[in-house]
Amino acid sequence: MLRRLYDWTMGLAAHRHAMPSLFGVSFIESSVFPIPPDVLMIPMVLADRTKAWAIALVATAGSVLGALLGYWIGAALMESVGQWVLTVYGKEEAYHHLAARFAEYGGWAVLFAALTPFPFKVITIFSGAVGLPLPLFLLTSVIGRAARFFVVAGLLWRFGPPIRTFIENRLGLVFTLFMIALIGGFVALRYL
Repeated sequence: MLRRLYDWTMGLAAHRHAMPSLFGVSFIESSVFPIPPDVLMIPMVLADRTKAWAIALVATAGSVLGALLGYWIGAALMESVGQWVLTVYGKEEAYHHLAARFAEYGGWAVLFAALTPFPFKVITIFSGAVGLPLPLFLLTSVIGRAARFFVVAGLLWRFGPPIRTFIENRLGLVFTLFMIALIGGFVALRYL
C-alpha cells in the first residue's frame, strides 16, 4: 500500500496542476492543515529537478500567505473562540504567562517553527493572538520558510537521483522517519 501511495504522489507531482496544488497545501498548512507541504514538494522536485527553485518559491509564497491567515485567526478569533477554549480548560493564567514570554522571544519562535517540522500553524495563530508585531512576524516567516524550502529544493536538485533511489529502496524507513518528525512536532507542541 505504501508503494502505491508513493507512486500516486510521484504521479501527482508530475501533473500539470502540481504547482497550484503545492501552493494550496502550503497556504493551508500554515494556518490549519496538519500535513506539511514537503509531502508534495519533495516528489515534485524529484520528478523534475529543473523546476526545483520555482517549486521552492511557490511553497514559500503559499506558506507565507497562509501564515498571514493564521495570524489573522489568532488576532480576530482569540477574544471569542480562543478565550472560551482557555476558560474551558482552565488555562487562562498559563496563556498569559506564555504570552508574556512570547512577546520577548516571539521572533525566534516564528523562525524556529518556520525552519523545522514543528507545526508552523500553531505559531502563526499564537503570533496573532498575542499581537506579535506584523513586520517582525512577516520577516521571520519569509526568512524561515524560504530557508527551509530552498534548502530542501537545493539538496534534491543537487543529489536528486541518489536520494530518489534511496527513498524508493528504503520507502518504509523514509516513511517512518517522516512520521517520527511529524509526530515529534506535535509532541513538542503538547509539552512546550
